[in-house]
Amino acid sequence: MVDVPTPVQRLLDAVNSGDTDAFLDAFAVNGRVDDWGRVFSGRDEIRRWSDAELIGKRATLAPLGAVGDSESVTLTATVGGDGFNGPSTFTFAIEGDLVTGMTIRE
Repeated sequence: MVDVPTPVQRLLDAVNSGDTDAFLDAFAVNGRVDDWGRVFSGRDEIRRWSDAELIGKRATLAPLGAVGDSESVTLTATVGGDGFNGPSTFTFAIEGDLVTGMTIRE
């Protein structure tokens, strides 16, 4: 198991259990996802993105390693599911108990 801050672990658990509401609840109100330069801001946009490309594709995230602190974590993970499959890098910005940003890169 890879050690990550609680807000990131909640987000990972939500994705891996297919729980869209819990995934969205992991984000701050002004949260955003940057998926290779395509930016989705706020709950409605993140939901549409997730329905089409993450939880809607039954994605799973198997963490391989993480570096960072309580404000920013870069996580490498193997992505599985019915969409993209393979290794990817996720950088999470954290504020308090919530994720303010999730940036996805190779």
